[in-house]
Amino acid sequence: MARAPPTGRPLWTPLAHRGNGSDDQPATTLLILDPWFYLAATIAVLIVGIAKGGLGGGIGVVGVPLMATVVSPVQAAAILLPILMVMDALALRAYWRLWDWHNLQVLIPASLIGTALGFTAAGYLSAEALRAGVGVIALAYAVQYFLRRATGPGKQSHVVGGLFWGALSGFTSFSIHAGGPPLQAYLLPQRLHRTTFQATSVVFFFVVNWSKVGPYAWLGQWSADNLLTSLVLLPLAPLGIFLGRRLHDHVNDELFFRVVHASLFVIGVKLLYDAGIA
Repeated sequence: MARAPPTGRPLWTPLAHRGNGSDDQPATTLLILDPWFYLAATIAVLIVGIAKGGLGGGIGVVGVPLMATVVSPVQAAAILLPILMVMDALALRAYWRLWDWHNLQVLIPASLIGTALGFTAAGYLSAEALRAGVGVIALAYAVQYFLRRATGPGKQSHVVGGLFWGALSGFTSFSIHAGGPPLQAYLLPQRLHRTTFQATSVVFFFVVNWSKVGPYAWLGQWSADNLLTSLVLLPLAPLGIFLGRRLHDHVNDELFFRVVHASLFVIGVKLLYDAGIA
């Protein structure tokens, strides 16, 4: 399992703080030509698309770490974001009006607060600490599910929990593209129908990812080379969403949530590993 390299620096360096000729400011615009990058990126984009299209979305958090085995985590996140935005739009169409609006009324405003906090703290965040925190959340909820396997009605949604988990998801999504585990920690105990759960996640991340456009521009991530690389990978987006939707239509609720919780466990281990703990 490839570990995301520790940087020892803040996650982001705002464009206004960059000097000419620094490593963060390439002198030339050049499409990535490394075949190993495209192998890793193709696998990553397809996994993310399948997850967004029908398997709960959470396992898509492996996209950035997988691409970061070849390029820096910051560049991987910047390349992936336009692809995520297209995937979100395609998934929104596939799950139109199937979401739980009662949950989204709380989660969406909270996520925007979390995104704003992530942007504000962008120059001071430790990627390792964030990975560790989200990894612990993911493992805790996955282990609880497999140990308890509760039956009966799920928990009721409530405003305080929705505000907390929605804001945390927006914060970690902005910082390390790992908003899935906090959102799942809130939605999974409600035991929604798998399609309602999927559609609610789709709408949530549609808003979260599109809200990053301005902050990412200010942080200097919309460079021509990153956008050109995103464009090359973009045709994989509809393929991933299509495969995910087909899988979603052919699994039952029990199998769907077992897959989601198992992916949550794997994500937790991966994030802790990247943070240098596991």
